[in-house]
Amino acid sequence: MVADLIQSRVDVIVQDSTVGTEITKRVTSTVPIVMALVLDPVGSGLVRALASPGGNVTGLSMMATELYPKRLQLLKDVNPQLTRAAVLWNPDHPFHVKAVESLKTIAPSLSIELSSAAVRTPEQFAPAISRVIQEKVQALYVVEDPIFFAHQRTLLELASASRLPTIHELRRWPEANALMSYGPDLHDLFRRAAVYVDRIFKGAKPGDLPVEQPIKFELVINLKTAKALGLEIPPTLLALTDEVIE
Repeated sequence: MVADLIQSRVDVIVQDSTVGTEITKRVTSTVPIVMALVLDPVGSGLVRALASPGGNVTGLSMMATELYPKRLQLLKDVNPQLTRAAVLWNPDHPFHVKAVESLKTIAPSLSIELSSAAVRTPEQFAPAISRVIQEKVQALYVVEDPIFFAHQRTLLELASASRLPTIHELRRWPEANALMSYGPDLHDLFRRAAVYVDRIFKGAKPGDLPVEQPIKFELVINLKTAKALGLEIPPTLLALTDEVIE
């Protein structure tokens, strides 16, 4: 698909994922690429540095690594007795290895023992969740991945059947009955990506345009799911929530 776009002589390509941006960069080093929803552009090797990306890639970072402590803390806020959690990740994703390493470094400071559940296909969801349940895990941290989202219903049904609360980066998960999410406002990131496109159309070089961080974040909690899991969301946390789904 990217090769077809290049042959069509497009002036710029906007990408909405880390994997998509990585593939596009491999295909072209000349057509400008604007990242809208990329997890860690420096860590993924997509840009040289946020301030001076170089090359043909620029845009927005989702500031993923900086939000790991916040999400783990949110799991702890919902269940102060939480001592064991698992992270669900995809070894084929270029960013996930670093994500798991970071989470394992952070977890002990919150008195959380973190297990790892690596899956590559939806067929591996059930065995992975069954395994972490046997390890007496009390919550599941799901790292954002296209395969997980494509099979969102299957994943959430398995978690629900195991009475396993999940936390995610994007609001599209609690909207689909996950417990909660905390992350950047995607609509704001796409609007800001359009500004990059405009500047490139006006002659700016992508390598000279600094990569920007999110400025709007949202906490979304699904109260219906919390009740089904027997969890009571503290009033202090509800007061900070941007949207409560009932």
